[in-house]
Amino acid sequence: MEQEEKISMEIVNPKAAGIDVGSRSHWVAVGQQESDIKEFGVFNQDLFEMADWLHQNNIKTIAMESTGTYWQNLYAVLIAKGFHVILCNGKFTKNIKGKKTDVKDCQWIQKLHSLGLLSSSFLPDGKTEQLRTYCRHRTNLIHNAASTSKKMQKYLRLLNLRLDVVVKDICGLTGLLIIRAVCKGETNPQTLAALRHGNCHKSEEDIAKALQSNGRKDYLFALQQELDTYDHLQNKIAQCDKMIEEMLNEIIDDDENKKQHHIDSKPYKRINKNTPKNIDMNLKSYQMFEGTDLLAIEGMSYSTVLALMSEVGIEGIKKFPSAKHFCSWLRLAPNNKISGGKVLSSKVPKGSNRLKIALRNAANAIGNLKDSTPLRDFFQRINFRKGRVSAVSATARKLAVVIWNMVVKGVQYINPEGYLFLDQKRKLGIVKRIQKQITKFGLTNDDLSFATS
Repeated sequence: MEQEEKISMEIVNPKAAGIDVGSRSHWVAVGQQESDIKEFGVFNQDLFEMADWLHQNNIKTIAMESTGTYWQNLYAVLIAKGFHVILCNGKFTKNIKGKKTDVKDCQWIQKLHSLGLLSSSFLPDGKTEQLRTYCRHRTNLIHNAASTSKKMQKYLRLLNLRLDVVVKDICGLTGLLIIRAVCKGETNPQTLAALRHGNCHKSEEDIAKALQSNGRKDYLFALQQELDTYDHLQNKIAQCDKMIEEMLNEIIDDDENKKQHHIDSKPYKRINKNTPKNIDMNLKSYQMFEGTDLLAIEGMSYSTVLALMSEVGIEGIKKFPSAKHFCSWLRLAPNNKISGGKVLSSKVPKGSNRLKIALRNAANAIGNLKDSTPLRDFFQRINFRKGRVSAVSATARKLAVVIWNMVVKGVQYINPEGYLFLDQKRKLGIVKRIQKQITKFGLTNDDLSFATS
């Protein structure tokens, strides 16, 4: 009988364990034998018992899947107990073909980790994670408020109050004043139209024509309920803004290198209603990234910078060895599949995260710029060849490369062609008109001099 040949692989992590994370129990494997596997509960006491059992087996490093949110408490306990914990993406720990059980899963994770075949997922530092929690919760509140706004618009339409036709945003200054008056029982169209804010483009006559109600009490009651919900959500968002400000101040005040930086305000940067109130995001971002002015990039908004601070932070960006690694983690880089020297596919991988969405929104804003800038011209070139969707992805990737180089290498963003924001354009336009009038009437310096007393 011929002797069977075996292929051996080098053990990279000899004191390794694998954990299959579950909602009601965790299965732990410290080896491939049946006696090396044990099940633990999910309560705090069970997690400490697991840590003690791992210490008894001389375990130094542990691998686990990032299953939902069930891993977070376990991860915190194991880190506090001194273990080296690797959090892995579930697609890298998929078991071989066959029957799937919790026992086989934890054994498979332990085997892969022992052979050094698992890579750790990105995790931000503790304070950045807390800031991320506040910002993500705030985003969810904004989405709920937007849903409530749509419901208010629905009941206004059913009441035959076509406020959405004459007002751009029913939750703006004019819209909310009118909605509150309607909920209090006001039905006179002229009285409601008189609540028009000065910035509203429509006249009082046009608004009055759209505010002739049919008087349905059921729809009015539903509108009142939705308005109460909207006000409640706005109050929650304001409370969340205070927590975000406190967290930003805590991060900056604990670091003298961050605290020493100061920058002038940018009045030309647009602030929309979803921007955190009473927070100088221009100064906070400049201090957070230690003197790097990310808002100097055209298309970058306060919400984009806040997403960057909360999702990765300055220490998180520095964890990526190159801009290519950063773009790959964001899933903005093409995933080239090559076989036989031919490129079979070069599509961007599926999947998204909040920072990728923020960068794509910034890229879309760059594509809407009217003036010529390097980033806007790049967007238009890709848009002409491959369409707007590809242009947004390509520009978002370029933004990620620029941000990484600015934060990690300290390269300041310089637009060689220059870019004028709204207030600067107005000032330049006034100067040009004055110069044109001076030339037209042939005015001299003596004509332009002012009398002095």
